[in-house]
Amino acid sequence: MKRSLQTLGLALIAAIGLNSCDGLGKLVKNADKITYKVTPDPMEMHGDSIVVSISGTYPAKIFPKKAVVTTTPIIKYNGGEKALKPVVLIGEKVEGAGQKITNATGGSFNYTSEKIAYTPEMKVATLELTVGGQVKKKVKNLPTKKVADGTIITPLLVKNDEKALIGKDKFVKTIPRSQTTNIFFTINQSQVRPAEMNSADMKTFKEFASNGIAKSFAFKNMNVSAYASPDGELTLNGNLAENRAKEATKAMIAMFKDKKMKLDVATTDAFYNKVTTAEDWDGFKKEMEASSIPDKDLILRVLTMYPDLNAEEKSRTDEQIKALAAVSADSLSVEEILYAATLTTDINAKLEIYKKAEAKYSNDWRTSNNVGMIYLMQNKLNDAETHLKKADALSANNAVINNNLGIVARWKGDRKGAMELYKKATNGGPEVSYNMGIIEIQNGNYASAISNFGSYDTFNSALAKLLNKNNDGAMSTIDNSADKDAAVSFYLKAIAGARQDKADVLTNNLRTAIQKDASFKAMAKDDAEFIKFRENADFKAMVN
Repeated sequence: MKRSLQTLGLALIAAIGLNSCDGLGKLVKNADKITYKVTPDPMEMHGDSIVVSISGTYPAKIFPKKAVVTTTPIIKYNGGEKALKPVVLIGEKVEGAGQKITNATGGSFNYTSEKIAYTPEMKVATLELTVGGQVKKKVKNLPTKKVADGTIITPLLVKNDEKALIGKDKFVKTIPRSQTTNIFFTINQSQVRPAEMNSADMKTFKEFASNGIAKSFAFKNMNVSAYASPDGELTLNGNLAENRAKEATKAMIAMFKDKKMKLDVATTDAFYNKVTTAEDWDGFKKEMEASSIPDKDLILRVLTMYPDLNAEEKSRTDEQIKALAAVSADSLSVEEILYAATLTTDINAKLEIYKKAEAKYSNDWRTSNNVGMIYLMQNKLNDAETHLKKADALSANNAVINNNLGIVARWKGDRKGAMELYKKATNGGPEVSYNMGIIEIQNGNYASAISNFGSYDTFNSALAKLLNKNNDGAMSTIDNSADKDAAVSFYLKAIAGARQDKADVLTNNLRTAIQKDASFKAMAKDDAEFIKFRENADFKAMVN
């Protein structure tokens, strides 16, 4: 009986020894010696997604030779969790898929997750690792380990400050006007014949001058170009051309002194610019031969003086246009009414003027485009889209309209469609490129965003630089921008301070942001950008 008990005791000892040979117990016991590093830490959202990389190191003598160890990263957040693809490690005596870790020397692994779609709940989150070891059918779990805390979502600060394009007016305050007439001379003669001052050509010239006087044209000058044929000796012809210019000028002065005309500015010799050409026979002959003028052969025997009367027609004054736009917009041309909208900074007043323009000039794409543009500025997306589509129907493939429709598409959440529209509008100007930059921030392409923003100093340009790890550039850009005094700009500078481990820059700018907008207090409290400073006394005082 005694021998039997001894045999049984030996059997129990052997069984216990065999049971411990799987090594899982030792693995669990030494779990705290396994080291992990997560990049980035905290986690970060880019392009609407989270991607994490994890490296782990097992020391020597703890990884079971026959074990399969499965590590599953899990993002946990309020109301849910998201398990990522697992990483499988195998001992040196295991056949099959997985990265081998030897018992004698230990080993390391590297892992990058798939893209995980970000949801707002993930702002306050942790990344935890669950690890299970298995030898044949036996399984033991290691303690769950938190390896990262929080999610940085700074790209979501991007502002909807797209640059809509206006259909520009072509209004000009002065319109150049010019009228040409001809005075024909008898060969080798410089006297202006009375019939020439009463020709049909001259009557048209006089009507132009009379109408210009009535409309208060600003008469600038008259160019007198006089010619002589090459019939005679060069010196004689030169004198002839000069005499013709003088005589023609006298005739014009006399005409303008007449009480029926009375254009004082044209009654002095200084008003006339005289140009003489002694031998322009070839040019004149060529044009005359190509003409259908009766008796052109006879005319080829004489040469001409061309007076060009140059003037400027003044448009309505800004005050007149503003007044008419308010009470009688129908009396304005399309260029005048589009110009009228530029004379006010009141967005509602602009809208009313553009609506009047659209009602009167419905076939001009600019009127509908500009109504749509104002609706964009008022965040009335559906109204904007209606009018912009009307403009598009009037002028297909128009860069201005495509740019504005791109804004509509992005605001509706269609970034891909918006980018396609912007690409069709690249000749619309730097505003189109700027709008592309906003999409590139959302897509996580920060270097491209910076390139698209070009020389614009805006909040979004500063944001792109910060996200591209240029903190000093972000600070400089925001200080040079029109947004420099906005609460969100100080908040961005606080983030730049945190990223540079400058507690004073963080707290000074965050304090100002909260003073300007109290909502940044709650935002900062949960913002993973400040996770390293949550125990800082000044920070705690501001957010609690």
